[in-house]
Amino acid sequence: MEALTVEGLTKRFGDVVAVDGLGFSVASGACVGLLGPNGSGKSTTLQMLATLLHPDTGHVVVAGIDVARDPVAARKALGIVFQDSALDRGMTAEENLHFASALHGLPSAVARERVSELLALFELEAKREVLVAALSGGQRRALDIARGVLHRPRLLLLDEPTAGLDPANRRALWRFLRRLSREQGTALLVTTHQMDEAGDCERVLFLRAGRCVGQGTPTELLATLGAFMLDVERGDTDPALLFPGLGAGLVQGEVTSFRIANPSFALAELEPTAVSRARSLRLRRPDLNDAWLWTVAGLLESPT
Repeated sequence: MEALTVEGLTKRFGDVVAVDGLGFSVASGACVGLLGPNGSGKSTTLQMLATLLHPDTGHVVVAGIDVARDPVAARKALGIVFQDSALDRGMTAEENLHFASALHGLPSAVARERVSELLALFELEAKREVLVAALSGGQRRALDIARGVLHRPRLLLLDEPTAGLDPANRRALWRFLRRLSREQGTALLVTTHQMDEAGDCERVLFLRAGRCVGQGTPTELLATLGAFMLDVERGDTDPALLFPGLGAGLVQGEVTSFRIANPSFALAELEPTAVSRARSLRLRRPDLNDAWLWTVAGLLESPT
């Protein structure tokens, strides 16, 4: 059974279309990322899935439950971690989890077992009696997620879970999320504008102005770009005129990027005269930020 199925989801605020006919699914135990810049509709989508906003049109099913018909049952199958923390900074880590357990109506014995289990999973056992205000940013975020999965939801919604964290804490948090998915079978739907985080998802959807403009696995999306990206900084001539054999390029300011399909390509293959007229050249491997930029520009076809 799919943990989440979304069909034709749309939300308008006056004349502004925040989400426009969005459709996708998340399999049980899978991690799917909604990627896009601020204003692309990521948070609005999560709010509708969490039953905090009513969609104008569309159909949402969470763990087999039609959200429109039975929102209360759907909420029980959901865990939610939004950008703003739900923790009480004046309580300890353990007290926050026990308080959340009571809100979910968990029996005391079950609550004690799950609190201990999650403190261990998120490496917070040594911090159980520490006030939340004294925890690091990464520890507070980990505790937020632990709080969101106390009732063992089928689907965990995470809105920009690593916002404000340093690289080390971001990596640690993703490690915890993958363990949560692997060990407890929780499906994850993660929104982010950090393209490098998409590599931790089985599947990613690129959003722009509330619409899905591309989707696929990270490997599939990278494969559509080719073996290399060639970045050419403009000199006295447009790079597209200097290297007409490279096909269409993506222009970003003074730099034009070209896709290179040949895995054996070397800069020495370029015409020396043309090379001399460019300010600089850089040959590199493509990344998901390239996939996003080329897709938004309409220069890259989605693999699925």
